[in-house]
Amino acid sequence: MAVPGILGKKLGMTQLFAEDGSVVPVTVLKAGPCVVVQRKTRKADGYEAVQLGLVEFIKPQRVNKPRTGHFKKNNLAPVRFLREIHVAENAEAKAGDKVLVDQVFSAQDSVDVIGTSKGRGWAGSVRRHHFRGGPKSHGSMSHRAPGSIGASSFPSRVWPGQRMAGRMGNARVTARSLKVIKVDPDEHLLVVRGAVPGAPGGYVIICKSKKVSRKKA
Repeated sequence: MAVPGILGKKLGMTQLFAEDGSVVPVTVLKAGPCVVVQRKTRKADGYEAVQLGLVEFIKPQRVNKPRTGHFKKNNLAPVRFLREIHVAENAEAKAGDKVLVDQVFSAQDSVDVIGTSKGRGWAGSVRRHHFRGGPKSHGSMSHRAPGSIGASSFPSRVWPGQRMAGRMGNARVTARSLKVIKVDPDEHLLVVRGAVPGAPGGYVIICKSKKVSRKKA
């Protein structure tokens, strides 16, 4: 397939039993169906990519006028979730082409899944960055305090990126080198080993792995 990825939704986690009787934790993803909304070329846009849309119903009044015109340009129905995936320069993909899960992936493939992690709200340094914390007894009053965040003489300021309390989660996360356990083209399902970022119902981008994991499958 010319397109090395697909869009989808996380449905949830379950478990499967391998032939040797071992339990395999898996995540079930609804992968596609997708449609190519726009083809980006190096000559016109400076890079090679396709803009994919996850085919699902959305009320027309939920789509603004600029995006409505974007879909009408190629006589396509509006979609809610749009993302770009890089492709090869000679990839045969054009606007209106359908992208299905069995065209892109098969069992035993290795995939990267990109999603948005669960938002945890405001969190301290112990929960957010796994700080050890201070002494628990002997009169200590700094059980979960972050400690020093910068000396007074040098640097006389707080370095950018200093690990401190703040908003936790709700960030783009990539789970790399997940093994594909099963592909169900009839229901547009993709079953991968392990956990995937985000809550059930969250949108994800599934691409073929760029790096080969050395972990045992």
